[in-house]
Amino acid sequence: MTETFSDLQLCPWIVRQLGTVGITTPTAVQVNCIPQILAGKDVIGVAKTGSGKTLAFALPILHMLAEEPYGIFAVIVTPTRELAFQIRDSFAIIGKCMNLRQSVVVGGLDMIAQSQELARKPHIVIGTPGRLSDHLNSCDTFHFKKIKFLVLDEADKLLGGYFDSDMKSIFSAVPENRQTLLFSATMTDTLDKVKQVAKNDMFLWQQSNQVKTVEQLHGYLVETLRKFNTKDDGGSIIIFTDTCKNCQLLSMTLNIIGFKNVALHNMMRQSERLASLHRFKSNHVTLLVATDLASRGLDIPLVELIINYAVPVTIKDYIHRVGRTARAGKTGYAITLVTPNEIQLLKDIEDGINTKLLEFTIKSKDVAKIFTQISVTKGECEIKLEECKFFEKKEIYKKKKLILEGKDPDLQEKILKRLKEEKKKKKEQKHKKQKTE
Repeated sequence: MTETFSDLQLCPWIVRQLGTVGITTPTAVQVNCIPQILAGKDVIGVAKTGSGKTLAFALPILHMLAEEPYGIFAVIVTPTRELAFQIRDSFAIIGKCMNLRQSVVVGGLDMIAQSQELARKPHIVIGTPGRLSDHLNSCDTFHFKKIKFLVLDEADKLLGGYFDSDMKSIFSAVPENRQTLLFSATMTDTLDKVKQVAKNDMFLWQQSNQVKTVEQLHGYLVETLRKFNTKDDGGSIIIFTDTCKNCQLLSMTLNIIGFKNVALHNMMRQSERLASLHRFKSNHVTLLVATDLASRGLDIPLVELIINYAVPVTIKDYIHRVGRTARAGKTGYAITLVTPNEIQLLKDIEDGINTKLLEFTIKSKDVAKIFTQISVTKGECEIKLEECKFFEKKEIYKKKKLILEGKDPDLQEKILKRLKEEKKKKKEQKHKKQKTE
């Protein structure tokens, strides 16, 4: 069994640099995928979050870049800005001794500055599909025609349908003889699309015996809701989440897959919170997805079921949450979804309330049937949520900045729109001229 990075035939300087940051033992995804990448194969790596997938592609890319440094060597596509910057940091840490040049191409940053960076031909380009596609369609100061690697991180989300138009632009801009590396926590039915994307000999590695992750909790949650929805006694359900973002994300996902609900969290306006609460209390909607904002002060007699989507951090929080059910002499239930790393929290709660909680069984085969749909839907909702927040904040910031500069935001928007149209016409004329020649 491989025990060190040296056994993977990586450059000695990479092994040394890994050692300086305390990384000495490769993970399973690294052991299985790095040799195949170095051998020139297309690779699909499926492993849970936190398993070392980023280094599984970053290390062989840096190894081969050191042997043949030139222009834009690798393009890495990821669905979110946060992931793009995380990947940049991983490359920077390991590649610091080789004068590595990188460019992060994501929304929210100045496009002109990004174009100038791309024109300088950085070794590594990391970006989100929309912004990469924008540059490819509007800028002729760079190209991806000679890249060695195309990496799709979170490939299931990138190939799940939401980014199809942008991904098509990216695929058409890269050479056929590149290596394609795809990594994800889940692949499911997108494997068929992945096979179409890969051009060379493909190696597929999937982590076996994965424990239940947060991703899979959605499946168990849906099956739990289905079991209780078969009853028709007018009972309501509250699902408690740990953060405002997770609350909104879960609410959006459940609405799309058919569980009508309202959300309740601190990032909503007061009027929105009151409207959600009114709809729930009046029984127009029988499912509420909430943070601990709803764990105190609510008197809703018909709450039949409380679901802790995230294990409460304290015993006090648990008591307040489950106290929302079994009120006014009614029967109630409380179910807590638990991942392996939350078992100790659950034991602490059991000790605190001096009660051994019973296991509520959900068949894994039932979850497996719906997992793909839920995973894809959740991924699409994550992207929509990020875009919604980003564009709202971006527009507010831009308008404030223009006003402070003494400019009319509406007039500036019209000027920008006209410039884009002129640029598009020039590009079309250039293409027509090239075709006639």
